[in-house]
Amino acid sequence: MGSNDERRVIDLVGVKCPLNWARAKTALESLDSGTLVELLTDDPRAVTDIPRAAEAEGYCVVAVESDGPRARITIER
Repeated sequence: MGSNDERRVIDLVGVKCPLNWARAKTALESLDSGTLVELLTDDPRAVTDIPRAAEAEGYCVVAVESDGPRARITIER
């Protein structure tokens, strides 16, 4: 996992695809390598669309956790 202990949380609740991935990608690009980013979302499509888009961009998807209508997607920069 990450080479540092930095972790960022981005609240994307209420933001629909593809805008939620655009916001996440912008945040990821501004961070140091090894930083973990937790994306909080309530868009059902995000659970499949964001990990797919992140991996296509070369990011490592660490975890995808769903709890009812909400999800937490952890990505390593």
